[in-house]
Amino acid sequence: MKLACTSRSFANALDSGDLTQLEVIDLASRELDVDGIVLDVAHFPRTDDDYLAQIKKMATDLGLTIAAIESDDLLSAGAQRSTAVLEIAAKLGAPLAAAPLGSEAALPWATQLTHLSDAAGAAKALNVTLALRNAPATYAASVHDCKRASKETDSAWLRFGLDPERLDAAGDATALADRTVLLWCSTQANAAGFIAAWAGFRGFLALEAPGTDVAEMKNAIRRWRIALASFELNRT
Repeated sequence: MKLACTSRSFANALDSGDLTQLEVIDLASRELDVDGIVLDVAHFPRTDDDYLAQIKKMATDLGLTIAAIESDDLLSAGAQRSTAVLEIAAKLGAPLAAAPLGSEAALPWATQLTHLSDAAGAAKALNVTLALRNAPATYAASVHDCKRASKETDSAWLRFGLDPERLDAAGDATALADRTVLLWCSTQANAAGFIAAWAGFRGFLALEAPGTDVAEMKNAIRRWRIALASFELNRT
């Protein structure tokens, strides 16, 4: 399991102008010392080729993996939007694009499934895997919902970016482990318990804490690093 932070954790500082996206990338590597970062499309000041190339080169120079990009409307706003977001991921070299589904109040399931299928087609064309995020009050709120979305889309380019804490209590998130390509977790979660439950996972765990500051995120990452090291030591 590798650790990543999300740009969304610093949304307040980004929105106020206290931090730029480039500064978040720099602090993720130099101060937080994470393995990767998840970049929210909402925080890109530009998406032209020159700027995207600058981000990709900067991350490479810092030894930081762009683990994924995320966008709340990637899977629920139609083919034009999903293609635009996936093109950003492809140009950055990000292997994953994460997003939740819409809600029953926002659109009917038939429309959501069309959007999801269109996104999966664009993902295949651009060689970027979709990481479906579960979230309450959406069409992917439970393990059953996630399985339904996967079955009805029937695409190898649709996988899961699970946040086990946000699944309904009756569901076992590890039942989706074989198709999970990204994990999400709050910085306050029980690190030892989470790591034990997902011991076989080799991808990125994205720690997300909207509204946090750098010191809080640094302390959280240190706690998770210690928990990971302790787990490996006890396992051997």
